[in-house]
Amino acid sequence: MSRSPLAVMIAIGAVAASACTSRTDAPAPHGPAAQHAGERSDPSAAEAGARGLLPVSLPDLKTMTASVQKQIRTTHELMLKKMVNRQTAVPDLADAYGDLGKLLMAADYPDAAEPCFMNARTLAPDDYRWSYYLAHVYRKRGDLDKAQPAFERALQLHPDDVATLVWLGDVALAQGRAEDAEPRFSRALALDPASLSARFGLGRAALARQQYRQAAGYLEDVLARDPNAAGAHYPLGMAYRGLGDSKKAEAQLRLRKNRDILPADPLIVEIEELLESPTAYEARGIRALDNKRWPEAAALFRKGLELAPDSAALRHRLGTTLFMMGDSPGAQNQFEQVVRASPDYFLAQYSLGVMLEDQGRYADAIDRFSAALRVRSSYTEARLRLAASLRKAGRASESLPHYQQILNVDANQTEARFGRAMTLVQLGRYQEARDHLADDVNAYPTQTVFAHGLARLLAGAPDDHVRDGDRALALIGELLSREQRTLDLGETMAMALAAAARYDEAVRVQQDLLRGAEASGLTRVVSRLAANLVLYERRQPCRTPWPPGEIP
Repeated sequence: MSRSPLAVMIAIGAVAASACTSRTDAPAPHGPAAQHAGERSDPSAAEAGARGLLPVSLPDLKTMTASVQKQIRTTHELMLKKMVNRQTAVPDLADAYGDLGKLLMAADYPDAAEPCFMNARTLAPDDYRWSYYLAHVYRKRGDLDKAQPAFERALQLHPDDVATLVWLGDVALAQGRAEDAEPRFSRALALDPASLSARFGLGRAALARQQYRQAAGYLEDVLARDPNAAGAHYPLGMAYRGLGDSKKAEAQLRLRKNRDILPADPLIVEIEELLESPTAYEARGIRALDNKRWPEAAALFRKGLELAPDSAALRHRLGTTLFMMGDSPGAQNQFEQVVRASPDYFLAQYSLGVMLEDQGRYADAIDRFSAALRVRSSYTEARLRLAASLRKAGRASESLPHYQQILNVDANQTEARFGRAMTLVQLGRYQEARDHLADDVNAYPTQTVFAHGLARLLAGAPDDHVRDGDRALALIGELLSREQRTLDLGETMAMALAAAARYDEAVRVQQDLLRGAEASGLTRVVSRLAANLVLYERRQPCRTPWPPGEIP
C-alpha cells in the first residue's frame, strides 16, 4: 500500500526534527488526511496533524542531571514515534504531548512545556488537565491575564474541582478582584469543609475588602486547625491592625513566614513526583516527612542518594527520618558521614550535636554546635544548645554570653531568658536570677516555667536576701490552679512550706512524694527526696534549690 502524501510529510518532518540540535517537531501540514482502503476509521495521529499543532522544542538540558535528561529525551522520542504512527489514536497523541509537557514543567521549563499542553488541549479539548496545566504555566510566569481564562476553562470541564476554584480565587486576589475571589473560595469550602487553603483565601479576600473581623475569624480558624500554617500569621496581623488591636497585630507579625497554604492538588503532586532526580526525590521525601510517613520518606531519600551519593542534604534528611523512626544509631551514622564529607553543612553538625548532648557527651556536643556556628553565626538553635551544653559541662560562665547574644537579637526568646536565669543560679548569682525570673513572670504570664523556676529559687536559695517562702507558696498556689500537680511541683511546694517554717506540712507533702517516687522506681529522685525529708523532720529548710547537675 502506498503512503499518503500527508503521512509522508509528517514522517519527513519527524525525521528532520529528530536530526536537529534543537529537536523541534516540524509544523504539521494542513489539509484533509487521505483515506486508504482497509485503514481504520478512528481519528489517527496523521489526521490530527491537519489541525495545525505547534512545534515543540526541547530546551538545553545540560544543567539537568543525567537521569532527568534521559527521562525527557525518552519521552520526547516516544511522542515523535506516536506522531508519525498513523495507527496512533488522537487521545493517545494528546497524552504523549501532555506527558512531555508535564516532564518539562516538573524540570522547571514552563516555556517549553506550554506548546506541549496547547497541542494536548487541541487534540483533546474535553480533557480538563491540559487547560489546568496551561493555567499553571501562565501563573508561574506571572501572566495572570492568560492564567485566569485557562483556569476558567478547566473549571467548566471539571466544575467541582476544589483546587481549580482555589487557584481561580488566588488569581482574582492577585489581580485586585477580591469580590470575584470570594465566591470561588466559598464554593471550594462548601465542597471541602476541611480545606485550609479555601479558609485562607476567604480570610485574605475579606482583608482586601477591609472586613477585618471576618478576615480575623477565617485566619484564626486556619491556625486553630493547623498551628504550622505559618502563612496565616501576616494577614492575621494585618486584620488585627485593622481592628485596632496593635498588641495582637505585633504578636502575629513577629511570627510571619513566607509560606504558601496550598490546596490539595493531585495534578500538581503528579508533576512533583515525575522526575527521577535527587532534587525531586528530596522534595517528595520532605512531603512524606512532614506527613509523618517515615518509611516512605526514608525510601525516597535513599533513592535520591542512589543518584547523588555525595548529597549532604539528602543524607542529613535520611538521618533525621531514621531518628524519627527510632533508629538513633542509624541516624547518628548518617550525620557523621555528612560532617566528615561536608564539615560546613551546619545542619548536620547541629543534629549530631543534639544526639551527643542527649548521650551526655557534652564536650563533643560543644564542638559540633561550635562548628555549626562558625558556618552560620545566626543559627539560634545551635547557640541555645551550645549554651546549655556549656552549662551541663560545668562551664556556666562561658554559656552566659551566648544567652545574652541571642537576647540582643530577640529579647522575646523565652528559652534563652530561662537559660540565662538558670546560668546565674549555677554561678551563685541568686539575686540577679530572681530579678530576671520576676520580670519574666510578668512579661510571659502564660509560660509557667518562669513562675515555677522563681518559686523554686525563692523556696531554696541559700541567700537570705533572696529566700521568701510565703512568696513562693503564693506562686505555687497559682500554678496548682492552672495545671496538674506533678512530682517536681510537689517538691517545690514542700521546699516552700519548709522555707515558711511550716515544717509539719512540708513533712506530709514530702512523704507523699517519696511514696510515689518509690512506687515508680525513681531511684535518683527517691534519694534526693529522702535527704530533704530528713531536713524537714529536723525542722530545717532546704538550702539547695536544685542539686548539682540537675538545674534545668
